[in-house]
Amino acid sequence: MTIERRDVESIAKLARLALSAEEMPQYALGLARILGLVEQLKQADTAGVAPMAHPLPGQRQRLRADSVTETDQHEMYQRNAPQVQAGLYLVPRVIE
Repeated sequence: MTIERRDVESIAKLARLALSAEEMPQYALGLARILGLVEQLKQADTAGVAPMAHPLPGQRQRLRADSVTETDQHEMYQRNAPQVQAGLYLVPRVIE
């Protein structure tokens, strides 16, 4: 797939990258190679392949117990706040 200069400029603008004119061909080549690899991956036959949750068969993700590990300290934190009402932090209005 060929990537043109305007494509690289559009992508750079979206990514908020400032590319010089000398860098454009290098980025165009790199993007073209990436898209070529994606096209190769699209060619792979995945018809009989089941999705996997883990790359190693029989392996499972170890999860920690869902338990409370800290005490509720919101009152202590709110003592430092300039304004609190009904357990909520009050902030200045910024939208009219």
